[in-house]
Amino acid sequence: MFNRIPRVCVTFRRFLEVISILFLISAAFAQNGPTITVNCGNGQSLNHALSQLDKQKPATVVVEGTCTEFVKIDGFEALTLKGQSGAAIQQPATNPQSYSYVLSITGSRGITVSGLAVHSLPSIFSGIGIGKGSNEVLLENVNVDGSWGLVIYEESQVWLVHVNVNITSGFAAISAFDKSDVHIAGGLLRSPNDGSFRAGLFVGSGHVTLQGMTIRDLQESISISQSGSVDLVNVNPALASDVTIENPSGTNVNGATVSDGSSFNLGGARLLISNAGQPWGATSSAVFVTNNSTLNAGANLIVSNSKGQGVIVTNNSHATLAGSSITGSLHGGLVVANLSTIDIQPGNSLTLVGGNAPDLFCDSNSFITGIANLAGVPTTNCGNLLSGNTVALP
Repeated sequence: MFNRIPRVCVTFRRFLEVISILFLISAAFAQNGPTITVNCGNGQSLNHALSQLDKQKPATVVVEGTCTEFVKIDGFEALTLKGQSGAAIQQPATNPQSYSYVLSITGSRGITVSGLAVHSLPSIFSGIGIGKGSNEVLLENVNVDGSWGLVIYEESQVWLVHVNVNITSGFAAISAFDKSDVHIAGGLLRSPNDGSFRAGLFVGSGHVTLQGMTIRDLQESISISQSGSVDLVNVNPALASDVTIENPSGTNVNGATVSDGSSFNLGGARLLISNAGQPWGATSSAVFVTNNSTLNAGANLIVSNSKGQGVIVTNNSHATLAGSSITGSLHGGLVVANLSTIDIQPGNSLTLVGGNAPDLFCDSNSFITGIANLAGVPTTNCGNLLSGNTVALP
């Protein structure tokens, strides 16, 4: 299984290179179109400016000041919104038309939004929504705060580069639904310590590639469900590759949850998880894989000092490691239950599982295989340990 990861990385890299070229083409078109400036600080309206444009022709709109309005980009081709220093879109105090998003992009192609902040209130669903099959959409150096953050839906294709979200109400900072495809490079997802339960990256029946992001103080840092998939792939070597999950406030419950037929694949970018989970243990952990789901970690999962479990795999699910490190968990290091398996495969280095309590745990109908590929002498509470990847075969 692990041998598939390099091929997956190559495939995604080639695909994303094509997407990047399309973005460059879109940017070139926009440069050949008109450029207009909207100064919301002087009472001008961004929506009014957009309404004067030919949607099918390239255009660049430079935004100055704070635009207090719901902004809709619907059916545009090759449009660029470029914020000047301090430019923002602010949700109005009232919403008589019941808009769901402060900035909405629907049915559009070749859209670039850069240098803007989007501020939402608890009364709205989300700060930014991108849907209805929008594609070649790029958000770069965008800051979002307030409710939900970004929601990508209805088979849309989006690039997020250095997008920062501070979610103060709602549930998730970045969400991908309805078979949408989202590529994330860089950025920070965070939440205040106010007792609410929130997710950083929430993927349901969508696909996300991820590199170079920090997720801090979210109760579910990464949540993948409904046959969704997340791949940590270093598609842009010019940017940082490691994805970091931090829990300085102590509020995290799970670093990553993979459930309901979903997959989490670590290839080319490492996942660093520190101090995740809660002391009560159970399924609180750095990584929780459940309900017919898979984790392909290879050598790229580094878990340290989990307050709960390290990696727990349950309910007919499977995980593979090959040189990763799971250390210092207050409960189990590798925990497997309910007809599930964890396979330790050969790699460039041995997988380190140590300093957990215990290091290896399984129930009577689950297995941990390939323990010959573990470093040191891990403590065990598991009767189903296999030195190789299978029992002796005929």
